[in-house]
Amino acid sequence: MAQALPFNARHRLTNAVDRASQSIARRFAIDLRALAAFRIAVGTLVIVDLILRSRNLTAFYTDAGVLPLEALFSDYSSVYSIHAVSGEAWAQGLLFCIAGLFALAMVVGYRTRVATIVSWLLLASLHVRNPMILNSGDIMLRMLLFWGIFLPLGECWSIDARRHEQDRTTVTSIATMAVLLQVLLVYVINAIHKTRGDVWMSGDALVEVFQADHLTILLGNVIAEQFLLLRVFSYVWMTLLLLSPLLLVLTGYRRALFTSCFVGMHLGMIVMLQIGLFPLISVAGLLVFYPPVVWDLLTALATRVGIASELRRGMERVRGTAPRLSVPLLPADREALPALTAVRIRGHVLFSTIVPWLFLSLVVLSNAAAVDYTEIPDPAEDVIDTTQIDQSWQMFAPTPVSTAKWLVVPSQLENGTETDVYHHSAVNWDRPPSVDGTYENARWRKYINNMRYADNENHRSYFANYLCGRWNATHETGVEKVTVYGMTDRAAPYEDPDIEEYELLEYDCSGEFVQND
Repeated sequence: MAQALPFNARHRLTNAVDRASQSIARRFAIDLRALAAFRIAVGTLVIVDLILRSRNLTAFYTDAGVLPLEALFSDYSSVYSIHAVSGEAWAQGLLFCIAGLFALAMVVGYRTRVATIVSWLLLASLHVRNPMILNSGDIMLRMLLFWGIFLPLGECWSIDARRHEQDRTTVTSIATMAVLLQVLLVYVINAIHKTRGDVWMSGDALVEVFQADHLTILLGNVIAEQFLLLRVFSYVWMTLLLLSPLLLVLTGYRRALFTSCFVGMHLGMIVMLQIGLFPLISVAGLLVFYPPVVWDLLTALATRVGIASELRRGMERVRGTAPRLSVPLLPADREALPALTAVRIRGHVLFSTIVPWLFLSLVVLSNAAAVDYTEIPDPAEDVIDTTQIDQSWQMFAPTPVSTAKWLVVPSQLENGTETDVYHHSAVNWDRPPSVDGTYENARWRKYINNMRYADNENHRSYFANYLCGRWNATHETGVEKVTVYGMTDRAAPYEDPDIEEYELLEYDCSGEFVQND
């Protein structure tokens, strides 16, 4: 029979377990002010994203665009999207406005949990409506919203805070663990992908990326030929990715400084690379890593310059004017109150513990499968696909894009003349002075690159059909036939252009909807 441990040994073991638990809890704790800043940032980014998408609402989300509902339902087996109820522009515009209102409710913290749930549902629905234009930033924003559902986002700097007693300054839960791990997984999985390519490990990755001038903007165009500087940046970024687990290991000021290194790199991307909102979405995710010492410092600074009191008074005015929505209890409800309370407690445990654990496990499984560490069982894959939590984080990995790509679309008009109906100009086979200028925005660049290389060739017909319809709707002389060419400049830095052309599709505007070669 095994002997019991001596009292001193049990005491030391208990103390060691307690210290380990406290150490883990400390690393997964999030300051309520960090969650408030996170809520405001994510809600604002949802609004900005909607505004940017609205520029191409007809092209990307209606039956007059590149993916009409007929094509969506034909090419994608499962379409769970409110945005797929109608292909009319007014319906999409209405859904955009509704999503914007709920995102605004998130920003001010009014009925925050409901606003977060609806914002996530509408964003996921929007993504399903046109998968061809999605990027890593979209997935990241969707996941931040998803984990926000389980976080107490409304306890600080919000209208909802009037319903909460401020008896805590930090929160530690499965949800805080999940959102911190989610952000960390982006860097860890991307680092694994990058280590599987020689370009990143040799320090030449950013040199190649900055030669693809359809990606570079502003400062990026200036330093594109500063190869030594770009190699230094490559090594710095790769080092940060490999050390990214320190985001969780470190605490206090050291965590704040290390987090700021990532924030600084992402802010630098904004003025160098045309990659949409991804840098700002990443910064929003990193806000939850800033510890209480940072928020204490910012609070003291705001108090010293006199804006803290103004902000508090402004928030009190907003809280006073915001409607209080409550349902009075009927006599029957009062009698059933004890039973309802018990159900509510069980529901709270389910919602705050069991459900986040389940989805965190699925997210970790999805990321592990993305780097071939495991396989996802079919039941788990069904849940992952349905809830849109699949992720792989292959940004510029394992081999980054290094060639400039653009389109030329020579088209025959009814009067026998030829023009480029995509660029609304004469046909020009030369390399454009700015490849980036051939794309209306980052969404169009993503769509066209996917259209060129997507396994489903039907998208090329959808694109050509859209060009026919767009031209004929705005010109008296209609277009009869379009030919879509993908152009690629494979020249190395400082070399003369080495342009190759690929005929993607010849399309008869009066013919069948789908005309694959």
